[in-house]
Amino acid sequence: MEDTQLKGILEAVLLTSDQPLTIDNMLAIFDEEEKPDRATVRKVLEWLQNDFTERSIELKEVGSGFRIQVKSDYSSWVSRLWDERPQRYSRALMETIALIAYRQPVTRGEIEEVRGVAVSTSIIQTLLEREWVRVVAHREVPGRPALYGTTKAFLDYFNLKSLDELPSLAAVRDLDELHRELELELAVPEQAADADSPAVQVGLADGDVAEVAAGDSGESEEFIEAPRAQDALIDAEPPNVVH
Repeated sequence: MEDTQLKGILEAVLLTSDQPLTIDNMLAIFDEEEKPDRATVRKVLEWLQNDFTERSIELKEVGSGFRIQVKSDYSSWVSRLWDERPQRYSRALMETIALIAYRQPVTRGEIEEVRGVAVSTSIIQTLLEREWVRVVAHREVPGRPALYGTTKAFLDYFNLKSLDELPSLAAVRDLDELHRELELELAVPEQAADADSPAVQVGLADGDVAEVAAGDSGESEEFIEAPRAQDALIDAEPPNVVH
């Protein structure tokens, strides 16, 4: 098979797929007698990446594989095609996923120790349901608390190939200082109507909404727009793991 034909085929399947494709996924679409080798596929993918340099789309390798996506420079115009509100996440949720990303594997208690407040059960549940985090092991101490780590879905959402692409923030130790450095725009949350159990809403990607009791975490809930990958992250050495 000619490389130009292979290039057209791979571009077509990548444009059609609703999820990232690995090289194995791409090879699976070919019959044995016409199947290219992995080196050829990777060469053609690099060819595609170069072709997209001056276009509004790009070929990006993320945690789950390769995908063709609109470049971020054009996202504000493309987003107007949909009548859904911008994704908004509580600052507490973003700080929690940030600590997991940089300190993983990490327990809920260790997250609370760094943040200085209790982590809402709803936040952990939301991260698990979104498949941004998973339980990777349990620490061998009384109670055997779960150790959390990030997933390929987390990498895909934040447009990362691997955790190595996370920015180095070793010099930043205070979360408030970090938010000032990144100039996060915080929005005032809407209060729920129930006065006996005040709550705020965490907007999820598919329009779902998770209710979080305002008193559950012992802190007020501030909201930020769907963040860049480097927003609200902090650096630390991971603890020992027992699988």
